[in-house]
Amino acid sequence: MDFYEVIRTRRSIRSFKPDPIPDEVLSRVLEAVRIAPSGSNRQPWKFIVVKDEALKKHLVPACHNQRFIAEAPAIIVACGSDIRWNRGGYMGQMSMLVDVSIAFTHLILAARVEGLGTCWIGDFNNDEVKKVLDIPEDMNVVAVTPLGYPKEEAFTEPGPRKPLAEIVSTDKS
Repeated sequence: MDFYEVIRTRRSIRSFKPDPIPDEVLSRVLEAVRIAPSGSNRQPWKFIVVKDEALKKHLVPACHNQRFIAEAPAIIVACGSDIRWNRGGYMGQMSMLVDVSIAFTHLILAARVEGLGTCWIGDFNNDEVKKVLDIPEDMNVVAVTPLGYPKEEAFTEPGPRKPLAEIVSTDKS
């Protein structure tokens, strides 16, 4: 699949088939995370693959009752740890958000190539997700996504977007 088709047709999926994800497919998607770039190659992340039905159900209230996440055969929880680097001179201990987000983007794009759906979940309670999954104190949850095959054809062209001239400038703002 052409890269530009991947980014043009990636969509947030909220309805999944119960079909399991073959191990080799999941491995390829996770490999995309492993090789993602990070500042000074620190890789300040840990990705947790949740397949256990009881744990998936416990994540629903921690993700503000977004029930569809537990419908997918897997939920991926991306975590990051403080890299002790103040990116841009203002990000402080949360600068790991940049690195983890890059790796998470690799995951959702690789999932699209494999025909898997994702939905970047940012609406969650960090402390509750950490409690459900026994995430260490020095790590925080950055994003959550269900991962599975969409129930219906869902990979379509994007809806309205701002024109390029509105979001890009040359040389100065």
